[in-house]
Amino acid sequence: MNPTVSVAVVWNRHGPVPITWGTPVHLQKALEGLALNPVLPEGLVRRLIAHRRGEVAARPDLTTGLIDEMIGTGEPRLLRALAFNERLPESFRLRLARHPDAAVLAALAAGCRHGTAREVFELLLTASEPTTRKFLAENKAMPDDLRERLAADPSAEVRATLARHWPAAPEHVRRALLTDADDGVREAACSAHHPGLPLPDLVPALLADPVTRAGVVRHLALDERTARWLAQDPDADVRVELARHPRLPAELRDVLGADANPRVRVGVFQRQDTPEPLRAAIHADLGAVPLSFGGDEQLERAVASGELRMLRLEWVRADPLPHVGSPYPCFRASAASSHEALPPEAVARLLADDEQDIRWIMAEHAPHLVDAATAERMDREFNPADTNFAPWRPADVLRFPAQVLRRFATDPDPRMRCLAPRDPDLPGGIAAALAADPAAEVRHAVAGHHNLPEHALVALLDDPDERTVHAAAGSLWLPVREMERLLRLAEL
Repeated sequence: MNPTVSVAVVWNRHGPVPITWGTPVHLQKALEGLALNPVLPEGLVRRLIAHRRGEVAARPDLTTGLIDEMIGTGEPRLLRALAFNERLPESFRLRLARHPDAAVLAALAAGCRHGTAREVFELLLTASEPTTRKFLAENKAMPDDLRERLAADPSAEVRATLARHWPAAPEHVRRALLTDADDGVREAACSAHHPGLPLPDLVPALLADPVTRAGVVRHLALDERTARWLAQDPDADVRVELARHPRLPAELRDVLGADANPRVRVGVFQRQDTPEPLRAAIHADLGAVPLSFGGDEQLERAVASGELRMLRLEWVRADPLPHVGSPYPCFRASAASSHEALPPEAVARLLADDEQDIRWIMAEHAPHLVDAATAERMDREFNPADTNFAPWRPADVLRFPAQVLRRFATDPDPRMRCLAPRDPDLPGGIAAALAADPAAEVRHAVAGHHNLPEHALVALLDDPDERTVHAAAGSLWLPVREMERLLRLAEL
């Protein structure tokens, strides 16, 4: 591919540098890829510091000299990336903890790992911006005696963050958060997602408090009087938690199975003791995602339908075989995700399920039982738009023989051609052909292959697709002379 004229710019220590004739269109992306190239010589890393972007500061192999130069630039993007670099020596972490830039301190608070010097945390605790202290509240690497100071932080947002992310805090910390004057802090401290039992002596007060009531329901030794009272609560979240309670009386279970709120009915649906006619009625009502999302009621139905689809039930996982043929997709998905071994015929049935989510789950849990033909079928039918787990595809957990991967190199579907470079021994001629593929995603997939001929790799530096340029510049096999050429073009 020939170099193209562009009016874009890159940056160096002097400011913007116009891209001129003969310069790759995506020189900026090339420099970003180069900055992360594991084999980039130290001298070239040093020249990239003048690029003043954060990528180079994320490298795991930075020497103390390079780090010192980066800090000396004062460039915020470099310093933020350095602060988040888990390989940063403690002496430099300590220097950054004294930096006046709030964004640098926030990045450092988020990036501290186990083994970080205590003095770093002590300095960060004095940060004036609550954002830094919020990241500290989330950070499990912080020593407990320092972390607990945040329970008295002047910012309610910081205290709520601590309550949300430290459910196993010492008793005096939990007590302070559960009795905090701020509603948001108490609600976070008594979240329904926290596994631990709230302090027993506080349970009556938490049950009486509307903002903590939903969170404490699951921990109650439920009696019938309390259950009847909770069943009338105007807060749907309280009724949802009640619907899931293992000691819910059967009469109230059936009442909540007809609750006006669809999320409460989902809570009844997932119970092991729910009568089949009631379970079937709830599923028939909520099993299909609503076509309309207008108004609060439709929104609640949409949320409930999503919850119903995503349910993974531990009591089904514990005994999966009876549920392999369940009429409820979430039951079959639970069976497919069980840690209990299923017989081959049950696995085959779930791999051929009408619901593609279930086919993917089964393939992920038993990849050794998926033959090449089934794996190919599953990957061909996969539509990235149907999942929120992008970038993921069935081929990420399934394995194809080398001869199948090489066959994919000439497949009409570019998505399948993208799989060919997963063959570590892919012949150079096939790799070169893929590097000239009309589909950008195919060129991107092959850009880092070690058998890609040098001329084909170098050509990808001029590719019209920026992701491909980034991958080519980051290739372990990129000649040093080409690395130097990119830096010269950027006047670095």
